[in-house]
Amino acid sequence: MSFGAFLITSFIIILMPGTGVVYTISTGIMNGRHKSIVAAFGCTLGIVPHLCVSIALTSMLMQMNSTVFTIMRYAGAAYLIYMGVGMIRSKDSIRFEEETGAEGALAIVRRGILINLLNPKLTLFFFSFLPQYVRGTEGQFVIQSAVLGVAFMIMTFVVFAVYGLLAGAARGWFMKSEKGILILQKIFGTVFIGFALKLALEN
Repeated sequence: MSFGAFLITSFIIILMPGTGVVYTISTGIMNGRHKSIVAAFGCTLGIVPHLCVSIALTSMLMQMNSTVFTIMRYAGAAYLIYMGVGMIRSKDSIRFEEETGAEGALAIVRRGILINLLNPKLTLFFFSFLPQYVRGTEGQFVIQSAVLGVAFMIMTFVVFAVYGLLAGAARGWFMKSEKGILILQKIFGTVFIGFALKLALEN
């Protein structure tokens, strides 16, 4: 797959409401636009450990057997289908936590890091996702995976920051449009399944 396909898929993945998005949006609503950007930065930093672990695990597998890529391709497709079906079947939309007062930047960053750091699904995600877009030897794999990981983190920060800024500017819309968010989740879930089928059928 091309770098362009990686960017498109990553963009769709990052857009989907998750714990990091909910935290960034709630920070924007309760503490303002500036603090929402700080929250987005914290959530982005929380991705780093998962990225490092997934690259290390995949590198070890590459030394064992060259056919691991085929196995990982199907595992990745299965995981994407699992995520897509989960989004389609979900009956929960974004909910906002009640907070009082303005928090310090360090506290917001720390919470954002912990939200993603304590989410084990991120390691599984990178483990099944990144190898689909990397080719070459073990050394090349590590470098290419790191580059793709950094690109994913930059996109995460930008998208989360936009979510937070919009939340700060449009509080009423987010609080009253739960049905619209549910429809958006189902659309993203369908797109996930489409990417999974494409991945599984590729030679």
